[in-house]
Amino acid sequence: MRALAVVALALLALAACSRTKEDVLKKAESVTTRAELESRVGRPDDIAKLGPMERWTYKTSNGEVVFVLVGDTVTLQAAGGSDKKP
Repeated sequence: MRALAVVALALLALAACSRTKEDVLKKAESVTTRAELESRVGRPDDIAKLGPMERWTYKTSNGEVVFVLVGDTVTLQAAGGSDKKP
């Protein structure tokens, strides 16, 4: 049973790494609320909070995508490149 849980976690981690910035941005297209963002893209890999503002970061295979939320509203999105050179 424990081995099955380890395998499931490994598969989840692999799936998270295989998504791209473009996949995340496409799923998040036209979202305006926290609930919509979480429903379409899932929980972020990192959440940084400062008062009512949150920075949600999704790590992808080719960089990261960041959303800034104020209260319940998604106000900004940005995608950063990978440090890897082709």
